[in-house]
Amino acid sequence: MAETSGRVLPVYVVADESRSMTPVVHELNAGLASLHEALLKEPMAAAKVRFSVLGFSSDVIVPTALADLRAEAALPQLSTRSETSYGAAFTVLLDRIPADVRALKAEGFAVHRPAVFFLSDGQPTDSGKWEEPLRLLTDREVTAAAPNIIACGIGEAKAETILAVATRPEFAFVATPGVEVGLAIAEFCAALTKSVIKSGHAVGGGDAELVVERPENFRMALDVV
Repeated sequence: MAETSGRVLPVYVVADESRSMTPVVHELNAGLASLHEALLKEPMAAAKVRFSVLGFSSDVIVPTALADLRAEAALPQLSTRSETSYGAAFTVLLDRIPADVRALKAEGFAVHRPAVFFLSDGQPTDSGKWEEPLRLLTDREVTAAAPNIIACGIGEAKAETILAVATRPEFAFVATPGVEVGLAIAEFCAALTKSVIKSGHAVGGGDAELVVERPENFRMALDVV
């Protein structure tokens, strides 16, 4: 058997770019820039992570395709558009994740199960249409590279919806009532950074564990349903 090029963990940040995010999208961009800077200071962890950013509204824009962030000068800026189509996000992931995993394997990497960090500030505007692409994405009988989804809700996002998106109850978090949305986004990005760095170190150490940090001022969605 040919020797592999090493182990990698594909990480996807799927961020709500609906119009309601307009007042706080700069906090999200600042948080992702901070994550990039933090990873550059942790080269051992960064080497084990391949990172992608997707922004979803009525459609999906992929400003950062799956990349080694050590080779990226900066992350592109997210912006805001119109609606909140969860189905658009899951449909794109259903296509991109298997293709990305195939490409990494073709490069000789052993690939850990992908992780999706999903952030939304509201309810899906495509109610009744997003559940099926999510089911196909997360069903390992259908999608061999079905990801673990960590879902975080802020603003008007409801706990039961975030629970439905997350692949495990302990992967579903909602901001504590009364927490300002900009602060919640900053805390989400801080937790994301810790999760990615710790998971990268775990992969580097031969551990298959995905490390998920709960953001400050968030609580498990299960607690509030």
